Amino acid sequence: MKTKAFKIALTCLVLTVALGGLMYTTLAEGTEYYKHVDEVMQDPAAWKGKRLQIHGFVADLRQRPNTLDYKFNVQFNGKVMPATYSGIVPDTFKNESEVVLKGKLAGDSFAVEPNGVMAKCPSKYNPQTPGAAGK
Repeated sequence: MKTKAFKIALTCLVLTVALGGLMYTTLAEGTEYYKHVDEVMQDPAAWKGKRLQIHGFVADLRQRPNTLDYKFNVQFNGKVMPATYSGIVPDTFKNESEVVLKGKLAGDSFAVEPNGVMAKCPSKYNPQTPGAAGK
Protein backbone atom coordinates (compact mmCIF):
# COMPACT_ATOMS: atom_id res chain seq x y z
CA MET A 1 0.00 0.00 0.00
CA LYS A 2 2.88 2.35 0.80
CA THR A 3 4.45 1.87 -2.64
CA LYS A 4 1.20 2.78 -4.39
CA ALA A 5 0.88 6.02 -2.39
CA PHE A 6 4.55 6.78 -3.03
CA LYS A 7 4.10 6.29 -6.79
CA ILE A 8 1.05 8.57 -6.84
CA ALA A 9 2.85 11.26 -4.83
CA LEU A 10 5.94 11.02 -7.06
CA THR A 11 3.80 11.26 -10.21
CA CYS A 12 2.00 14.35 -8.84
CA LEU A 13 5.33 15.95 -7.92
CA VAL A 14 6.83 15.32 -11.37
CA LEU A 15 3.73 16.68 -13.11
CA THR A 16 3.67 19.78 -10.90
CA VAL A 17 7.36 20.53 -11.50
CA ALA A 18 7.02 19.95 -15.26
CA LEU A 19 3.92 22.17 -15.53
CA GLY A 20 5.52 24.87 -13.39
CA GLY A 21 8.69 24.84 -15.49
CA LEU A 22 6.70 25.02 -18.71
CA MET A 23 4.66 27.97 -17.46
CA TYR A 24 7.78 29.80 -16.24
CA THR A 25 9.67 29.47 -19.53
CA THR A 26 6.62 30.43 -21.58
CA LEU A 27 5.74 33.48 -19.52
CA ALA A 28 9.34 34.63 -19.04
CA GLU A 29 9.99 35.14 -22.75
CA GLY A 30 6.51 36.39 -23.62
CA THR A 31 6.11 38.97 -20.86
CA GLU A 32 5.61 42.48 -22.15
CA TYR A 33 5.07 45.52 -19.94
CA TYR A 34 2.67 48.33 -20.86
CA LYS A 35 4.03 51.61 -19.49
CA HIS A 36 3.73 55.35 -20.06
CA VAL A 37 6.88 57.28 -20.92
CA ASP A 38 7.01 59.04 -17.55
CA GLU A 39 6.91 55.70 -15.68
CA VAL A 40 9.87 54.32 -17.63
CA MET A 41 11.91 57.53 -17.47
CA GLN A 42 11.77 57.60 -13.66
CA ASP A 43 14.27 54.69 -13.67
CA PRO A 44 15.34 53.78 -17.22
CA ALA A 45 18.05 51.36 -16.06
CA ALA A 46 15.39 49.08 -14.55
CA TRP A 47 13.69 48.72 -17.95
CA LYS A 48 16.71 48.22 -20.25
CA GLY A 49 16.43 45.09 -22.37
CA LYS A 50 12.86 44.28 -21.31
CA ARG A 51 10.03 44.03 -23.84
CA LEU A 52 7.86 47.11 -23.45
CA GLN A 53 4.83 48.78 -24.91
CA ILE A 54 5.34 52.52 -24.47
CA HIS A 55 2.40 54.92 -24.54
CA GLY A 56 2.92 58.60 -25.30
CA PHE A 57 2.77 61.37 -27.88
CA VAL A 58 5.10 61.85 -30.88
CA ALA A 59 7.32 64.94 -30.93
CA ASP A 60 10.16 66.14 -33.15
CA LEU A 61 9.49 63.54 -35.87
CA ARG A 62 12.31 63.25 -38.44
CA GLN A 63 12.64 60.91 -41.41
CA ARG A 64 15.94 60.26 -43.14
CA PRO A 65 15.53 61.27 -46.82
CA ASN A 66 14.61 58.47 -49.24
CA THR A 67 14.41 55.85 -46.49
CA LEU A 68 11.93 54.43 -44.02
CA ASP A 69 14.15 55.33 -41.04
CA TYR A 70 12.56 57.54 -38.39
CA LYS A 71 13.89 59.29 -35.31
CA PHE A 72 11.49 60.96 -32.94
CA ASN A 73 10.73 61.65 -29.32
CA VAL A 74 7.88 60.16 -27.34
CA GLN A 75 6.61 62.29 -24.48
CA PHE A 76 4.09 61.98 -21.66
CA ASN A 77 3.59 64.12 -18.54
CA GLY A 78 6.68 66.21 -19.26
CA LYS A 79 9.05 63.25 -19.67
CA VAL A 80 10.69 62.63 -23.06
CA MET A 81 12.19 59.45 -24.52
CA PRO A 82 14.07 59.32 -27.86
CA ALA A 83 12.99 56.51 -30.20
CA THR A 84 14.02 55.00 -33.52
CA TYR A 85 12.02 52.99 -36.05
CA SER A 86 12.65 51.58 -39.49
CA GLY A 87 9.63 50.60 -41.54
CA ILE A 88 6.24 51.71 -42.79
CA VAL A 89 4.26 53.87 -40.37
CA PRO A 90 0.48 54.38 -40.13
CA ASP A 91 -1.08 57.41 -41.86
CA THR A 92 -1.91 58.97 -38.51
CA PHE A 93 1.71 58.82 -37.31
CA LYS A 94 2.79 62.46 -37.10
CA ASN A 95 3.83 65.06 -34.54
CA GLU A 96 1.49 65.26 -31.54
CA SER A 97 -0.25 61.98 -32.41
CA GLU A 98 -0.89 59.47 -29.64
CA VAL A 99 1.05 56.22 -30.10
CA VAL A 100 1.81 52.89 -28.51
CA LEU A 101 5.23 51.52 -29.45
CA LYS A 102 6.49 47.94 -29.03
CA GLY A 103 10.19 47.35 -28.53
CA LYS A 104 13.06 47.55 -26.07
CA LEU A 105 14.94 50.30 -24.31
CA ALA A 106 18.48 50.02 -25.63
CA GLY A 107 21.20 52.49 -24.79
CA ASP A 108 19.75 55.96 -24.58
CA SER A 109 16.78 55.41 -26.92
CA PHE A 110 13.79 53.14 -27.46
CA ALA A 111 14.29 50.72 -30.37
CA VAL A 112 10.88 50.02 -31.91
CA GLU A 113 10.52 46.51 -33.32
CA PRO A 114 9.20 45.88 -36.87
CA ASN A 115 5.46 46.61 -37.08
CA GLY A 116 5.69 48.00 -33.54
CA VAL A 117 4.02 51.37 -34.21
CA MET A 118 0.35 51.72 -33.34
CA ALA A 119 -0.95 55.25 -33.84
CA LYS A 120 -4.22 55.95 -32.12
CA CYS A 121 -6.93 57.66 -34.14
CA PRO A 122 -8.07 61.03 -32.83
CA SER A 123 -11.65 60.99 -31.64
CA LYS A 124 -14.04 62.41 -34.20
CA TYR A 125 -17.07 62.24 -31.99
CA ASN A 126 -18.93 65.51 -31.65
CA PRO A 127 -22.20 65.34 -29.76
CA GLN A 128 -25.12 66.94 -31.57
CA THR A 129 -28.30 68.34 -30.19
CA PRO A 130 -31.32 66.05 -30.57
CA GLY A 131 -32.98 66.43 -33.96
CA ALA A 132 -29.98 68.17 -35.55
CA ALA A 133 -28.81 65.01 -37.35
CA GLY A 134 -31.64 65.13 -39.89
CA LYS A 135 -31.15 68.80 -40.84
